[in-house]
Amino acid sequence: CRVQQWDSEEPVPRAELLAGVAGKRGLLCLLSDRIDREVLEAAGPGLKVISTMSVGFDHLALDEIKKRGIRVGYTPDVLTDATAELSVALLLAVCRRLPEAVEQVKNGGWTTWKPLWMCGYGLSDSTVGIIGLGRIGQAVARRLKPFGVKKFLYTGSRLKPESAAEFEAEFVPLTRLAEESDFIVVTCALTPATQGMCNKDFFSRMKKTSVFINTSRGAVVNQEDLYDALAHGQIAAAGLDVTTPEPLPTDHPLLSLKNCVILPHVGSATYATRSTMAVLAADNLLAGLRGEPMPHELLL
Repeated sequence: CRVQQWDSEEPVPRAELLAGVAGKRGLLCLLSDRIDREVLEAAGPGLKVISTMSVGFDHLALDEIKKRGIRVGYTPDVLTDATAELSVALLLAVCRRLPEAVEQVKNGGWTTWKPLWMCGYGLSDSTVGIIGLGRIGQAVARRLKPFGVKKFLYTGSRLKPESAAEFEAEFVPLTRLAEESDFIVVTCALTPATQGMCNKDFFSRMKKTSVFINTSRGAVVNQEDLYDALAHGQIAAAGLDVTTPEPLPTDHPLLSLKNCVILPHVGSATYATRSTMAVLAADNLLAGLRGEPMPHELLL
């Protein structure tokens, strides 16, 4: 293959992408590249395959891609464990107030032992609600179970009895999940149905002691409503690995809150996982160019 590469850690500028894709048969892109009608038209009718180094595909205009008969490869499964580990790490950091505690040590706030100082919430005997019991949702539940979680609830587009059986998880409506969960972890895909799903009504149903974690996509959450819920003590705390937009502006209101921990979308950021994702994205692209079955093809 003749490869034209954008050789930088920073995303390719739009003008460079549009110029670079012209006349190409294959495109390997990242989550940060918006592949829409403009890009497809710039590429021309020769574009046969798009391979994205991500499990998410909301940056791809799938309707337009399908219309043109272009095949799409993606990288599921390989980042499941890394993202699940990060989700649990974020949950623990938030519920036990670790970033706050570290800051207290650094700024002299640690003066003596106090009975209720820096107290948070524990997982033992709790109810955990998982929104989206797919690969990552199941992997999160599997890791949380040994912490002594009393009950798992889940919601999504459909019942998943085989997946839920391992955790004796109960399928419930979103409203009931919000009302009964001590911890809520969002691991669903971003779809028209899930966009803005975690909103004012959702947060108003949660317990004042509940912790909310999102490692799926930022747009699943109405961030203004989340800010209000956190600022007014409607919920205890939140942890986000995904936001809208990304990166989140440094003056965003959520960053002013002590009870909100925000990470820079590092769910899959282990050396091994990113290396495996890169190889799989390349294998998908090469198989697509040869007209062969891809290791992981998104069926449109």
